[in-house]
Amino acid sequence: MILDQFKLAGRSALVMGGNRGLGIEMAKALAEAGASVAIAARDSSKNEEAVAIVDAVGEGKVIGKSCDVTDAAQVEQVVGEVKAELGSIHILINSAGINIRGAIEEVTPEDFRQVLDVNVTGTWLACKAVSPIMKAQGYGRVVNIASMLSVIAIADRTPYTASKGAVLNMTRALAVEWAPHKITANAILPGPFATEMNLPLLDDPEKYQNFVSKIPLSRWGELTEIGGLALFLSSDASSYCTGGAFTIDGGWTAQ
Repeated sequence: MILDQFKLAGRSALVMGGNRGLGIEMAKALAEAGASVAIAARDSSKNEEAVAIVDAVGEGKVIGKSCDVTDAAQVEQVVGEVKAELGSIHILINSAGINIRGAIEEVTPEDFRQVLDVNVTGTWLACKAVSPIMKAQGYGRVVNIASMLSVIAIADRTPYTASKGAVLNMTRALAVEWAPHKITANAILPGPFATEMNLPLLDDPEKYQNFVSKIPLSRWGELTEIGGLALFLSSDASSYCTGGAFTIDGGWTAQ
């Protein structure tokens, strides 16, 4: 049956940046489909809250790990611990990310490096760490969270657009590299969602309406709307999809 292709019973997932926003919604979706889930993020107290939320909706094991995604040693350690505790890692979702806004003359080199370090290097380190595991088992699903700003631009976003463009092309390169090992790599390109990262826009009525005016569906995305796409790309239903860029932006980039 077609619905069986979406079931994740017996699979284990690692969600980097999975303790809030889009990350926890995707973790919940995988847990509801039957997966065991590991949530990794820096804030250990927030991780505990997220584990309780995700554990309540699924039947698999749910664990939390404190991890700075920019620290190679920490990422390697967390991946090793998750593999040991959950048996393997079949699915990786890279959802950790930051955004520093401002005109280019206002953004510091340190700001620029920080955004690239979290969004690009953090994603690369997690992919690197799970690669031997997925190759050894001849199976893997990797989902990197890019952005609609991977393919279009908005003023005052040079660090973020640079980072998300890199994430998209990195995903494509990994898709080609991993294809012989039956590992798929795809990118989700979200548009405006009501996450903590977007509070500066949500709290400004003028900026909020300016964004809404550009969205054909005339609204921001609800956090729960990311789950179905993440589940599809994490399941056997997407077995012939790799190197893809899946927009979920209310139609913004279709214009």
